[in-house]
Amino acid sequence: MVVKNHAVAINPVDWYRQRVGNFIFSWVKYPFILGGDVAGEIVEVGKRVQRFKVGDRVLAQALGMDRNCNRAAEGAFQQYTVVRANLAAPIPDNMSYERAVVLPLTLATAACGLFQKDHLALEYPSVPPKPTGKSVLIWGGSTSVGSNGIQLAVSAGYDVITTASPRNFDYVRKLGASQVFDYNSPAVVQDIIKALKGQTIAGALAIGAGSTDACLDIVHNCEGNKFVSMASAPIGFEAMPDRPGFSFKIFPLVLQLLRANASLRRKSRRRHVQTNFIDGGTIANNEVSRVIYEQFLPRALAEGQYIAAPDPYVVGRGLEYIQEGLDLQRKGVSAKKVVITL
Repeated sequence: MVVKNHAVAINPVDWYRQRVGNFIFSWVKYPFILGGDVAGEIVEVGKRVQRFKVGDRVLAQALGMDRNCNRAAEGAFQQYTVVRANLAAPIPDNMSYERAVVLPLTLATAACGLFQKDHLALEYPSVPPKPTGKSVLIWGGSTSVGSNGIQLAVSAGYDVITTASPRNFDYVRKLGASQVFDYNSPAVVQDIIKALKGQTIAGALAIGAGSTDACLDIVHNCEGNKFVSMASAPIGFEAMPDRPGFSFKIFPLVLQLLRANASLRRKSRRRHVQTNFIDGGTIANNEVSRVIYEQFLPRALAEGQYIAAPDPYVVGRGLEYIQEGLDLQRKGVSAKKVVITL
C-alpha cells in the first residue's frame, strides 16, 4: 500500500545508521530513506489487499532498512511511503496521527521478543486477556519498547514485573505492570528475585545497556523459562563520534561491544539461560504480524485496552525537522517518543 504520511517517529536505529555509516546495515543501497514508523492516509492499495481501502487512516511499520527489503520507497522519512498490509493497523477515529505513530517499530520489537517461537514464545494477546498464571520480567519498562512490552504481556495474560526510574513508576503501573523496581538500586536484582519467588517466570525482555546481564542473573535464580530476549546491545552508543559516517574513533566502541557480547555468551552458558537478539522486522515473515496488526491491535485500541505509548514529543512540522528529531532522540528522552508531523 502507499501511505501519505501525516506523522513519522524517530527510533535509535535511525541515528545509529546515520552516525556509523556502512559499519552497520552494510547492505543498505544509496540513495536511501531512513525511518521505521509512519501514520497517515492510504492513497493506493495493491490488488491483493483486502483489509484496507483508499482513504483509511493507518499506522504502519516501514520496512525499508530490513535486509530482505532494502528499498528507499519503504523508508518512513518522506511524504509517501510504501508499506506492507500485514504491518499496518487502522487508527481509531478519536486518535491523532502523532499519537498513533509512536507504536509501529517498538510495538513490533516487543512483539518479536515476547511471541516469536525463537524468543519467549508466550501465549498471544487477546481482548480481553486470558490469565496464564505466569510472570514476565521486562527490564526498561518506561522505554518505547518497554511501554509496548508491558501492555502486550498483560494482554497475553501474564503478570509483569518491570524496572524504571522512580519518576516513571506511576507511568509503568498505568500500563499494567504489577510491580516496579528502580533499576539504579544496587539491590534491584536481588529484590526482583525475591519478588518472583514461588512464581513461574515465562522469561525476560531486556531493554537498555546492561539489561541482559541483570536479566541473566534473575532468570537463572527463578523457576520457569530460562530465556532472555534482548532488545538492546550490551553497551550504549551515545559516545559515538559526532561527525556522521565512518571514523576511527568507532573502533574502541566496537572493541568494547565485542568484549561485552563475549562476556554475555559466557555468562549465559554458565547460567544455562538462552538468549536471542531481537530484529523487529522479522515479524513480517511469520504469523506474529497477523496476530498483532490484524487480530489484536485494532480491537485493543478501539476498546481502550491498549494505549498508544509512550507520549509523542512533537519537535516540528515538516521533513526539515527530521535531523532535529534525530539529535534529540540521541540525547535521550524519558517516557516519550520523538515525532515529526507532516
